[in-house]
Amino acid sequence: MSENVLLEDFNTILDSELDVSKFTHQNIFITGATGLIGSLLVKFLLYANNQKDLNITVYAMIRNQEKANKIFADYLDDQHLKFVVAHLGENDLKLDSHLDYIIHPAAVTQSKLMVSDPVGTIKTAVNGTEEILRFAVNHQVKAMVYVSSMEVYGQFKSEAKVTEKDLGFIDLTSARSCYPESKRMCELLCTAYSDEYGLNVKIARLAQTFGAGVLPTENRVFAQFAHSVIQGKDIVLYTEGKSEGNYVYTSDAIKALLFLLLNGETKQAYNVSNEDNHMTIREMAEMVVREFGQGGEKVVVDIPKENMGYAPDTHMWLDNSKLRSLGWEPTKNMVLSYKSLIDWMNQLENQDKN
Repeated sequence: MSENVLLEDFNTILDSELDVSKFTHQNIFITGATGLIGSLLVKFLLYANNQKDLNITVYAMIRNQEKANKIFADYLDDQHLKFVVAHLGENDLKLDSHLDYIIHPAAVTQSKLMVSDPVGTIKTAVNGTEEILRFAVNHQVKAMVYVSSMEVYGQFKSEAKVTEKDLGFIDLTSARSCYPESKRMCELLCTAYSDEYGLNVKIARLAQTFGAGVLPTENRVFAQFAHSVIQGKDIVLYTEGKSEGNYVYTSDAIKALLFLLLNGETKQAYNVSNEDNHMTIREMAEMVVREFGQGGEKVVVDIPKENMGYAPDTHMWLDNSKLRSLGWEPTKNMVLSYKSLIDWMNQLENQDKN
């Protein structure tokens, strides 16, 4: 298996506060299995199986079998991995097998797509999530986690420590708001299905998640910064970089979702973030150049005239105390997160050369 950096992270999860033995002999359904969160959940559960002999069967919902075969190349012979080909929100999801748990991270995540196809973004989120909720009720699962986003909070006028009870402003005259507003609606759908059908569903509001395990096609800002320093190039900002970011390391996020599946309260939302990793985009860029640059790189601001689809500037600091009160703890600060991300990217590049 060629995923050394990732396996170190997986071993850290196995040695953590998460009791994976509670998933022994369970069937777990993961949507968006070729995305960042979904793929890491699938890989970790299969790895935990092999290390702990848990006999978990993972049902990975995908749209494209060829893409899935590339992402899970090291796992295709694993009898505990079952692919389910379906298109979220199109009511073509069919599975007769018994299921115990569902985690639903599938969503549109590319900013440009949110701007070019806001209607499709909303439909994928709302119709797709209702389809999964209905699917969960029909399969009488023990628990489900809906993966929401910190973007549901919208904008606050001044910097604020944001708990799960706070809500800011979302501009409904901006098509880019299709993403946060549809995420809010999906959270409400979860509450409605819980109240009406007794579904045990919990909500994870993820901060920006990055680290080892990102896909080679990843082009979000954290990946752009890492690629720049790996190639010895300046980091180019397409905004002033004043937006305050909230981040969590990949394996810490995966651990949180599985932890909530077992320990979260029904209908409750939880911020999944590392409070130590709060900084502006500009501060993050400067940190990456300082810690990982090769000597000559700098941060350059070049603001384009056309709409790149970036979310509006945010000034908030996610409070993670509610999740930590259940026993979850994040492990990697920003410097360590970037070190693992860059090690992972170098590893992927070396694999491509061999």
